[in-house]
Parts: sequence; structure tokens; C-alpha cells
Amino acid sequence: MVAKITAGKSIRGALHYNENKVIEGEAILIMASGFAGEIEQLNFNQKLNRFQHLLELNPNVKTNTIHISLNFHSSEKLDDTALQQIANSYMEKIGYGDQPFLVYRHDDAAHMHVHIVTTNITAQGKRIDLHNNALKSEEARKVIEEDYNLIKAESKAIKQESGIIKADPQKVKYGKIPTKRAISNIITAVSRDYKFTSLAEYNAVLKCFNVTALRGAEHTPMYQNKGLMFSLLDARGVPVGVPVKASSFYSKPTLRNLEKKFEINSDKRKKHKVNLKQRIDLVFGKYSSITKSKFEEEANKLRIDLQFRENEQGVIFGITFIDHQNKVVFNGSDLGKDYSAKSITERFNKISKQINADKKPILRPALRRERQTDSISNTYLRLPNPNLLEKLLDTPQPEYNTGIPRKKKKRRKRYQQINQELTL
Repeated sequence: MVAKITAGKSIRGALHYNENKVIEGEAILIMASGFAGEIEQLNFNQKLNRFQHLLELNPNVKTNTIHISLNFHSSEKLDDTALQQIANSYMEKIGYGDQPFLVYRHDDAAHMHVHIVTTNITAQGKRIDLHNNALKSEEARKVIEEDYNLIKAESKAIKQESGIIKADPQKVKYGKIPTKRAISNIITAVSRDYKFTSLAEYNAVLKCFNVTALRGAEHTPMYQNKGLMFSLLDARGVPVGVPVKASSFYSKPTLRNLEKKFEINSDKRKKHKVNLKQRIDLVFGKYSSITKSKFEEEANKLRIDLQFRENEQGVIFGITFIDHQNKVVFNGSDLGKDYSAKSITERFNKISKQINADKKPILRPALRRERQTDSISNTYLRLPNPNLLEKLLDTPQPEYNTGIPRKKKKRRKRYQQINQELTL
């Protein structure tokens, strides 16, 4: 099980996110702890007012919203009763057992997961310290994994699972999935799970799931004001549909908020650097020669996506590695000189040159004879003296001993005598 805790400043926004999922048929409210009445009869305002009452007890606290997601492996199929027990146990163990909270089961990803909405303001108007949440969450997770026989977060199965479903432009095109919802699912998961240090690296991950972030041209007001919009990509990687403003999403993936993540992620991704380099070396080590397409194919088997950047002439000037196993992104040059676009492409070029050098032209026998005949004919026609051939023909040629005994000539004396007699 993987637990994610997000602290926010808008309880209304957290509620809207989950309630919209319910309206769209991608989530269902399975538990309402600390709320009076049946959960089926609770409307949006009743849920919001329950939290707002606590927030008013301490209006000086601005970060007052807690949004938690508990994620399970795709092979784990848990019913609502089990999910309720796990959610309740988790909230007790992290110190939120007496707080009102709502539990939503989400069905919008490849793996089962629940979202929990609550506040850190108690009935006494005190604030629950957020700094201890992470430590308590880790302890609670490990106990729950043992109690409910769940796949552990440290296991290889959990680490290898992406949990993000690619957006399908065709389905969006025909109105089967609203554009904003499809984009929101992806950017929320990518921003939460992956470690990137620039907008280009963020876009490299988003591209793997058919989404892109757009800043607009440099001279536009949107670019100068650090505006950001998101769009779906078609099969050719071209943006399609109407872009959606970053500020309109619940997770608020604006450029200013992303820039804060860039700094934090810079340190968090360092520990995965060596492992990524080892897996890249493993690909090259398997072959004495390898092409660009084969390199990409083998890297994908190790859960590494490659994105090459080319200029108008088709020359590769950059390469980005997206490591889905450790959920980190690195430009080749950040990994080291040997992993830059220049070094990587030189390996392909050396292989190509070696293959070309080994190839020798092969002439067919018929073609060789034809060229030889042409050479002789041309030599004959270019004799310096045109009368030389006649002289050669008139000149007596010496007899050559071939080594074969010559037949003796028969004597004709007898025949000559007979001829004389007949004449007489």
C-alpha cells in the first residue's frame, strides 16, 4: 500500500474534486465518519458545512485541509467493507480518528485506491501538527500491510507499477471522456509521483501519457505572466482540442507551483541516478553493436522511456531519460558526459561506420567479364598506329612447340607413279 498526504488551503476544492468524480461515475462515497445521518442523504453543502464549522474555530490557520490517497496494487481486489476498515484504521493511527472525514473509492485508474478528505482543526479549535503526519503515516502503513496481508510499498511489484492510464485522444474526440477530466487524472498523478526539475522534464513525462503543458510564444502575455495551459496529444504528438488553464484544475499545476517542485525534486531524484545509469549501461553491454531503434526497445523493457530532441535538419541535440521504475526524469547531460546526446549518438554512428566499412563491393562474374571485354576493346581502338595490325598479320609467325608430337606426312611417291602411268 502507498499512502500520499497532501496539505491544502481549500476544503471546498478538495470536496469538489471528489464530488465531481462521483457525478462523473468514477468514484463513490463509501464512508462518512463524524457526520450525522446516512451518507446517501448527505448533499454537498452538508458535507462542506461540517468542515467549515471547525475551520471557523481557528481562522488564523490557512493550511487547514488534508487530502489523503491510499493506493493498492492492481492485483489486490478489496471490497468496500475492507476499504472502510483500512481507512478507519489508518486515520486512527495517524491521529485523525476523532476528526470528521469522508472516504471515496476511486475507479479512474488501473489500481484500486481511495481518497480521504478531512481537516487538521480539532473540535477544540487546535491545529494538528502537519510535520508528524509523514512519520505517523509510514508507521501506520507498515502495520496495516501486515494486518490486512497487503503488498508492501517497498516490494518490486509496487515500484514497477505506474498506475497512470494514458489519455486516449480518440475517446476524447468522440466525447466518451471529457477532456478536462482526462487531463486532470494524468497531471495530478504525474505531479504527485514523478521527480522532475524543469518544465521540459515535466513535459517529457506528460508526453508518455499523451498530455502536454503549453506556455505559448515568448512575446505573448501568457508567457510573460508565466501562464500555463494543458492539452491532449494525438498519435503524432500534436496538441488537439481546446487547451485548459492550469489554474482551473484542483491540483493547481501552475508554473509558479511547479517551480517550487523543481527545487524540491532536484535533491529527491539524486538517489536514483546511479541505478538509472547502470540500467542504461546494461543495454549497451548486451550488444557488440546496437542501433537507435534497438536501444529504445531494450530501454523500454527496463521501464525507461527515451525522448530525443532534433533540429530541423534531423540532428539530435538532446536526450531525456524517463525512468518509470523509480519515477524520475533526467536529461542525458545531467547523468554525466557519457550519457549526453552527443555521446549516445556517437555510439550509434561508430556502429554504423563499422558496418559500412565491413561491406565490400561484389561484382558478378558476368559483369566482370563484360567490363574486361570493354577494356580490351577500348585498348584495341586506341592503337597509336592504324597500320600496325596489317604489319602484324603479314609478318611470319614463329612455330611454337606445344609439346604434342606432330603426325608424320604420308609418302606420296606411290600415288605419283600411278598417276604417271594413267597419263601415258
